[in-house]
Amino acid sequence: IIAAVPPLMVQTDSNPGGLPKSVFDDLQAQLKANRAQFYQDIPAGPFYGYNRPGAKADQGVILNWWRQGMMGGAQAHYDGIVAFSQTDFTESLKKVTVPVLVMHGDDDQIVPYENSGPLSAKLLAKGTLKTYKGYPHGMPTTHADVINQDLLAFFRS
Repeated sequence: IIAAVPPLMVQTDSNPGGLPKSVFDDLQAQLKANRAQFYQDIPAGPFYGYNRPGAKADQGVILNWWRQGMMGGAQAHYDGIVAFSQTDFTESLKKVTVPVLVMHGDDDQIVPYENSGPLSAKLLAKGTLKTYKGYPHGMPTTHADVINQDLLAFFRS
């Protein structure tokens, strides 16, 4: 599981550490107002951590993310925000019995680390948490060399 949303992103009574629903409502509003700009702003900023001091944005990566976003259906993307933010995976994670590597950057501005990676690993019967200091949500792209090596090591173990 790499920088994934489980167990639950939205704040609820049973998930007080989640993000307020207004965060996701705002994402939907941005998407609805100007889809093309939305798919430019997210990768140019928080998704890959390009908004951090000293970060060097990779225009090819940003444009590729934009291309992928614009190829999808607008309604599916709009509805997808509800799906990824409000689906509670808690009980599903408890049922997984195979070893699972949970990889998450502690500077993930899309899926906050504290309310996802450690909680998911704890819920999994055989979960192993690997935390990446300073890595963004898009770490499989920005740090592919490290992520791929760690995946291979886990698969071989």
